[in-house]
Amino acid sequence: MRSTLLSIVLAAVSITQIIATPETTNTATSGSAQTIDDATVLNFALTLEHLEKEFYAGALAKFDQNAFLAAGLPPWARGRFSQIADHEKTHVDFLSKALGDKAVQACTYNFPYNDPRSFAALSQILEGVGVSAYTGAAHLINNKDYLTAAASILATESRHAAFVSSAVNRMSAWNGAFDIPLSLNEVYTLAANFIVSCPSTNAALPVKAFPALSIQLTAPGETAAVSAPSAVSPPTYIVFFSGLDKIFVKIMDGKVSIPKDLAETVYAVATTSDSAATDDTIVAGPAILMYPKDSNNSLMAKKA
Repeated sequence: MRSTLLSIVLAAVSITQIIATPETTNTATSGSAQTIDDATVLNFALTLEHLEKEFYAGALAKFDQNAFLAAGLPPWARGRFSQIADHEKTHVDFLSKALGDKAVQACTYNFPYNDPRSFAALSQILEGVGVSAYTGAAHLINNKDYLTAAASILATESRHAAFVSSAVNRMSAWNGAFDIPLSLNEVYTLAANFIVSCPSTNAALPVKAFPALSIQLTAPGETAAVSAPSAVSPPTYIVFFSGLDKIFVKIMDGKVSIPKDLAETVYAVATTSDSAATDDTIVAGPAILMYPKDSNNSLMAKKA
């Protein structure tokens, strides 16, 4: 079953690379110089929490306990996911109260799960993105009380990610000694895959979605094909985000060599720079790559 679950998680990763990123989803224009203050950061967090709340609520409404059991998931899995759903609702209520009439409302979403297993696989991905979002946004928060609250939410999201990855999907509970911080635009690019439309009354956030980046799923140390929309500036490097490290690898004839030491969840962006991965140099991505290892620190096989 472990190999089957791994295949489903990797399939979910592939879906996030295939889904077209919307041109706009009620955001500020890419040239906007809108100030990123604490209210903006909290509304960005609320945008993600709305998404997670609706993700879990929709799946739990669609799949009952019998569906979870028929999918081969543990008998306690649905109950734990229900508890996670309660946490996400509490996060939405907390942030909405803190923001008052400035709080953004939930959008309309489309989540590509068709059974409890694909739901669990996508949950692992979304929780990981949530952890990276809070980690990456921490430095933008000025109010210490808000920062403490965000840290508390981050800790809970990290527990969610660890639980889903290890207890449910039978993979590692962590990505290594450090997790991966992502910028607002990098996070929004991943979240926008699931957003269909948002209320016109929502305040525009100073974020943009980068074009989609596709990287062939191969093993570390192997060569992978790279593709990005032809409309963007031709990228010259792929930057792999692993923990706090950013590893730059030159694109050669549409392919890139995957660094041999990569493990667990990795994010990758395409850039026009060999030394900077910023909003000014990124032309596509992030793509999500997964290289899970077992308890013996060996790369887990994709197939039995």
